Amino acid sequence: MSLAVIHTRAAIGLNAPLVTVETHISGGLPSLSIVGMPETAVKESRDRVRSAIINSEFEFPLGRITIHLGPADLPKEGGRFDLAIAVSILAASHQIKAEGLDQYEIIGELSLSGDVRPVRGVLPSVIATDKQNKIAVVPKENANEACLPKTNRVIAIKQLSELCAHLNQLSQLNFHEFEEQPASLDIEVSSLCLSDIKGQPQAKRALEIAAAAGHNLLMSGPPGTGKTMLASRLTSILPDVGANESLEIAKVQSICSPMNIQHWSKRPFRAPHHSASAAALVGGGSNPKPGEITQAHLGVLFLDELPEFDRKVLEVLREPLESGEITISRARHQITYPAQFQLIAAMNPTPCGKICGPNDICYCTRAKIDKYRSKLSGPLLDRIDLQIEVNPIPKALLVSGQSQNEETSQTVKQRTSQARARQLSRANKPNNALTSKEIERDCKISASDFELMSQAIDQLGLSARAYHRILKVARTIADLEDQAHISTQHLTEALSYRKLDFKS
Repeated sequence: MSLAVIHTRAAIGLNAPLVTVETHISGGLPSLSIVGMPETAVKESRDRVRSAIINSEFEFPLGRITIHLGPADLPKEGGRFDLAIAVSILAASHQIKAEGLDQYEIIGELSLSGDVRPVRGVLPSVIATDKQNKIAVVPKENANEACLPKTNRVIAIKQLSELCAHLNQLSQLNFHEFEEQPASLDIEVSSLCLSDIKGQPQAKRALEIAAAAGHNLLMSGPPGTGKTMLASRLTSILPDVGANESLEIAKVQSICSPMNIQHWSKRPFRAPHHSASAAALVGGGSNPKPGEITQAHLGVLFLDELPEFDRKVLEVLREPLESGEITISRARHQITYPAQFQLIAAMNPTPCGKICGPNDICYCTRAKIDKYRSKLSGPLLDRIDLQIEVNPIPKALLVSGQSQNEETSQTVKQRTSQARARQLSRANKPNNALTSKEIERDCKISASDFELMSQAIDQLGLSARAYHRILKVARTIADLEDQAHISTQHLTEALSYRKLDFKS
């Protein structure tokens, strides 16, 4: 009887639970079975592993081979277990030494030739491996990603034979060191500058306030007024992410798609099409995958043509906008993904795009306009801190082709970064995340301003949530001006961003 035990990691959301690969070889007719709740790709690994072992100049053992992936009640998916299964078979058949295998955790997919292919979700696995003081064995193409947590206990391999030679002490594989990547020739979103946009001082001011504290923003205006251009430049004025936030962004990138190592510390910018389903936004599937709101974690989710989204799709955003996470429940298990995104949305005032003013001719009926705007429910609008109208650019400015001392993104970013630093030093979080108790502590207003807010609540029909959000925006405006207290001026400016004129 021969038995070998190898350790690896599964990918369940952003977690990487430990999986034990136990291989038992006994007498009998040649067969190979994999147990432990494997899905189709895992079951198919027996064919990949057999070919990889043979093409790596090892012998595939005869007899009855039973492979157990424990714990048995944990779903296993993908080809990430191939390498661990192959090593366990070779160890059980005494073709590699079994001594010292318990100090490794092995992840990787095998090709038929024995090459090791990259897999998703390596970063969370390496973080969990490092906490157990084990050595992570990963595919060469995932090596830089695995080194992001500043761990120096990562072995990167290209072929199964490399790892086997290392385990048999025929050669020595050194720990991988992070390799700097050459600069990309692609134009990044962050290279876009706010000075490219002519005019629109009020919209730029609202964008600056939103960037300083992560406030949600809705822009309404006719086509061609610069709403999309403004949204696309938000990431250029957002404060830089810290080390912990960068690692969170990288973990999400790791489980969602092959990671672009050059941009792992950049704030994400996601702009799904308005035909996206609810599952595409929040995540879903039989084995729940992250959606757009998770891929926009600690970054920006831009929804252009907001009323063109299905109303049911928009309503699923309400809870994650409040909680900063999304929980997807299925019959077998439940997964919680982070979703601390900043919502930026744009819309036209009417279906035809016209303002319905004296200089524009709108052919939309009142019923058609009401139906268009009814896509946005009151509870959803209640969660959007800044709501502004973006008016057409003056013809003189448009025709002249000259900007009038437009500020660059770098200049605005300095102010937003300083304001964010004040917020973090005061409450250890941006203003948009303040709780009700923290609002009472940090957003105090005078008696006269309290009377002003009381009138605003009555006239605008504001909810308690809207009241708190106005105070948080006012606090952000004060932080941008480096003021310790909220003044009447800050409060009135915050009120001016609160309500779009939906009456005309």
